[in-house]
Amino acid sequence: MATQIERARKGEITNEMRVVASDEGVTPEMIRDGVSRGHIVIPKNVRHEFRAIGVGTGISTKVNANLGASSLHNFMTEEIEKVRIAIRAGAHSIMDLSTGRDLDEIRVAVIKECSVILGTVPIYQVASEETILKWSAKELFAAIEKQARQGVDFMTLHCGVTKDTVRMLRNHSRVEGIVSRGGSIHAAWIERTGNENPLYEHFDELCDILREYDVTFSLGDGLRPGALADANDRGQLAEMLVLGELTKRAREKGCQVMIEGPGHVPIDQIEAVIHLEKRLCDGAPFYVLGPLTTDVAPGYDHITGAIGGAIAAAAGADFLCYVTPAEHLRLPDKQDVLDGVIATRIAAHSGDIGKKVPRARDWDDAMSRYRKALDWPGMYRLAMDPDKARKYKEGSEAAGKAVCTMCGSLCSINIDNHTHRPESVTAAQDVAGKRAATDLEIASSANV
Repeated sequence: MATQIERARKGEITNEMRVVASDEGVTPEMIRDGVSRGHIVIPKNVRHEFRAIGVGTGISTKVNANLGASSLHNFMTEEIEKVRIAIRAGAHSIMDLSTGRDLDEIRVAVIKECSVILGTVPIYQVASEETILKWSAKELFAAIEKQARQGVDFMTLHCGVTKDTVRMLRNHSRVEGIVSRGGSIHAAWIERTGNENPLYEHFDELCDILREYDVTFSLGDGLRPGALADANDRGQLAEMLVLGELTKRAREKGCQVMIEGPGHVPIDQIEAVIHLEKRLCDGAPFYVLGPLTTDVAPGYDHITGAIGGAIAAAAGADFLCYVTPAEHLRLPDKQDVLDGVIATRIAAHSGDIGKKVPRARDWDDAMSRYRKALDWPGMYRLAMDPDKARKYKEGSEAAGKAVCTMCGSLCSINIDNHTHRPESVTAAQDVAGKRAATDLEIASSANV
């Protein structure tokens, strides 16, 4: 069976392309063209049934939620509930990063529950089942094929962690060294065995496995910076150069490709690294973690990640991996997941307004109309988090009133509606009522 990119190159518009075009408010031809050039990907395993979602240039910035059990905290029912929370909150993708035991059982359960894109990091399974340094290329490739067969839509594969790129990193002083779990496992294996990374050495074989199920490559940033001081150093850039070469090879083999990007970047360097990736990797969709703009806010890293994510999205990043308040501290709980998804959706949407993605601004303009009319039910419907918006207003002393407790009788909108244009209260409410169906359609398209 041909993959999405192969079919696009033949001029075919697939059902998945039509779905993405409809949801994004663009033409199917635009999606086909983007997929054919590799600037848009549709991560959807042929064995995973859900409504197709596109990632890439010219369409809305997507949000991923990392979940998964660990050897110190392993409760499947909790992880499944986190999946549900993340999807309800508007995540477009779930990554199962589980380590420890029962990984196949957890993954099968997550796939069954997941009605959006699903990603994994296969090296975690191999390192958990064996020991960190005793796995073999055969075992790693077997895990990749098994997960593809199970229905995983994209895989983080650290193909750019090579003997050369690790050497360049080690020869350049770093504050925090290698912070990627997958990157550290591969680098340690390379340095202890003296062998080349099998994902790089046998890249064509890897492409053949992913192509069979139309699994999208997420070429991992195994040498990404985990501190502001390490951003854009030799190791990170050396890896990106390798990923650019592998992007071309993967596309030639009929595979879709995304590139993963940095986690900690000074705010004044974010735009530059986005543009560099687009140039070096021929416009491949860029998937970034945050990026975090400061290292000193544990417990609030969903905020630092959202700051960097908004700037990255506006500069051209296509896919934001959420950061939760638990980052650097523990596994996220259910509230952390919700907070992380909402914060990252705010960042993604803010970036979409900046890069003028179709229909992005319509959502904000519709909210403004409801605010002008002091139409609280309308505002709740369009809110990024309707439940929280309603809870705050209706839990106050102004519950059921037109105004809120911030201004009370001095509400500027209420004063303006009655004083400057006395008829505007009724008129605005009439307009809001007539626009309700349209606004709800806008909200639906924006994943509210």
